[in-house]
Amino acid sequence: MSTEASAAADPHDVLGYLLKHATLKFTALTDAALEPLGIDSKDFGALRVLARHEPTSQLQVAQTLGIDRTTMVALLDVLERKGIVTRRPDPADRRRNVVELTDQGVRTYDAAQTAYEETESAFLAAVDPDAAGQLRRTLRTLLES
Repeated sequence: MSTEASAAADPHDVLGYLLKHATLKFTALTDAALEPLGIDSKDFGALRVLARHEPTSQLQVAQTLGIDRTTMVALLDVLERKGIVTRRPDPADRRRNVVELTDQGVRTYDAAQTAYEETESAFLAAVDPDAAGQLRRTLRTLLES
């Protein structure tokens, strides 16, 4: 086996490995920061969508997050039991459930947003701010293409 082949086999040189493990590390840090609030990063994603919209349907939240309806229902069931969201039939279309943050949900979201920002800053602390900005732009470009 050549030295070139050995270097190519190092997973730390493989983009997929790097993206996956960076995501796993960041998710673990985010989940730990959100745990005192009784939520995790998946819950926070839903709260973030709900916090920026007028009341919206379960389906719209699922589509925004790119998750299937069954997973969305399960996630909202948990958040509803915790008193963070409320669901009610849409008066204009009884087949559709409208989802909103409760007052407790708004407080949870605000605290989670602060925890998330602190976690993101700590995660990116070793990277130059310009490089972190470039990373965001690069990832957006890759996701939009």
